[in-house]
Amino acid sequence: MDKISGLAPRRAALTLLDAVLRRGMPLESALGNATRGLAKPEDKALARAIASETLRRLPDLDALIDSVTRQVLPHDSKARMVLRMALAQVLVMETPEHAAVATALPLVDGGPRRLVHGVLGTLLRQKASLPAQPTLPDPVRLRWDDALVALASAAMIEPPVIDLTLRDATETGLWTNRLGGESLMPGHVRIARGPAIAGLPGFAEGAWWVQNIAASLPARLLGPGNGRAVLDLCAAPGGKTMQLASADWAVTALDQDRARLVRLEDNLARTGLSARLVTADLMRWEPAEPVAAILLDAPCSSTGIFTRHPDVLYRVRPSDIAQLAELQAAMIARVATWLQPGGTLIYATCSLERQEGEDQVKVAEAAGLRLAPITSEAVGGGMVPDPGGWMRVLPVNHADGFFIARFDRP
Repeated sequence: MDKISGLAPRRAALTLLDAVLRRGMPLESALGNATRGLAKPEDKALARAIASETLRRLPDLDALIDSVTRQVLPHDSKARMVLRMALAQVLVMETPEHAAVATALPLVDGGPRRLVHGVLGTLLRQKASLPAQPTLPDPVRLRWDDALVALASAAMIEPPVIDLTLRDATETGLWTNRLGGESLMPGHVRIARGPAIAGLPGFAEGAWWVQNIAASLPARLLGPGNGRAVLDLCAAPGGKTMQLASADWAVTALDQDRARLVRLEDNLARTGLSARLVTADLMRWEPAEPVAAILLDAPCSSTGIFTRHPDVLYRVRPSDIAQLAELQAAMIARVATWLQPGGTLIYATCSLERQEGEDQVKVAEAAGLRLAPITSEAVGGGMVPDPGGWMRVLPVNHADGFFIARFDRP
């Protein structure tokens, strides 16, 4: 057991960073094992915060470390990991210097302790600082154009907010007032982070659920269901399923992850909404008959959610994006035949990669679908579709990066 106060969550944060940077694991997936020995929720939260803030500022932290070392430390060495963490705590999280140093040195016991102490001491005496906006990793900056890089850097330091989608859009004014938030479009309320979500007014009675405003757009584009059948494919965690159910669609929600569908089942019970849940792989499943609409929120690189999950900037490689783009194309081709004539397909990914967005438009058209241009009136909130007819949501004003396209079957 660690005797130094605050050492245990730092040790857990080190395990998290190792899982992400050396083993390529999602931070959320590694969180359970890394924090298993932490009894206090605040210690688990601290471990996650340290790892997240370190990843958010990684290139700039590395530049500071390299500026005062004679030899470049290996990218995945424990010494570099510990230095990154300690500097992130002091320079980003405003942890007292003595606390950051005292909890850093034991993490390299049996290793280059003097080196870590010396680097930290030199940088702290120099009053080292970080750039006003984070520098993105080199592979990301090479993939994205300059304008997107600038937007993403600015988005990385925006104070976090929480978007809520309402079960009943006619109650937007009511819940905006009760929650002390702001609304950017009917059925949406944005609040500041603070108290636990489950304790907020309206949660227990299922009046709303947490959903980034960008993630709410695909279902909005389908409009009222009037009892018609819709397939929500790759549905978990289920925000879009609940949107569709609340808009009077007869929803079949399909996902191959049973555990995530259980969470959706719980949320449906809380909100009083209904949907048919199916555990299956859509590449092996098919509906009994054609449907009026399909929402395909396809598996993707998730690079659009980098502000909340900065680990994606380091885990996702070009080869991953290429493989996912192939899967997305295969899914589009498969589900296109499931639409009734005149039916609508909404294709969406929480990705900022062209391969997973704009390039898939040609795939859908080759599958016999026709692009149905999205209008500003259809999305609302002041968001402007691309002249090409699709929606490219950029990481601005707390929105996740998203790609959305709407197609009709002639």
